[in-house]
Amino acid sequence: MKSLSITSSNLLFPLLMVLWLSTCTSCHAQKEKNIDKVYATKAPGPGGTGKVYMGREIARVIGTGGGNWLERSTRQEDENSLLAIDNMMLKPQSVVADIGAGTGFYTFRVAERVPQGKVYAVELQDAFIATLKERKQELGLNNVEVVKGGTQSINVPDATLDLAFMVDVYHELEYPQEMLQAIHKALKPGGKLVLLEYRAEDPKVAIRELHKMSAAQVKKELEANGFKLHKQVDALPIQHFLMFEKEDR
Repeated sequence: MKSLSITSSNLLFPLLMVLWLSTCTSCHAQKEKNIDKVYATKAPGPGGTGKVYMGREIARVIGTGGGNWLERSTRQEDENSLLAIDNMMLKPQSVVADIGAGTGFYTFRVAERVPQGKVYAVELQDAFIATLKERKQELGLNNVEVVKGGTQSINVPDATLDLAFMVDVYHELEYPQEMLQAIHKALKPGGKLVLLEYRAEDPKVAIRELHKMSAAQVKKELEANGFKLHKQVDALPIQHFLMFEKEDR
């Protein structure tokens, strides 16, 4: 009987492993199938990935080589970033996430506005993360926390943010639907999400087409993911300022 028991155990373990692997494979296949329903593909356009969300081709990410562009001396004049920050409805104790923080051009300016609050500088690219950490130390802004984000997550605790914002970032997100869901979870009830995007409607805005967005397209995508338009500011020189409020789901 002892010999039979050992034999049965030896047979049972591989069987359980097969069943577990089969279940994992099935779950993964289902996830991939769901993603396929959300996104389409096409031949990539100039600067594009060939991946399409709600009729919009997702742009290729501008890498860390674009750091000088983010910190150019004319950026305030070009974009009036201080006016954009003025319209973010910040309070001294606000908890904020700068998603796709890059070199921290906005991060550290916002951090000065929330001295009793906090700014999560969420970034995917390691070179930018290193820059953010160096600048945080140089400036002595202890209310900034640098966070390594993912392609489908921002790695910020649920229901902690008063405001999240993305500056010329949203159009490059590899998984916009999943990222909007992650941001929705991270926002407090009634929390806000601001998108700044170069205006696709204006041919005078000298930016590649796939790196611009129309207000109508932004609204379509965000309203499909649990956000409603709260405020639109049309006073910026070349960008849309669109603030959305988290809706209960």
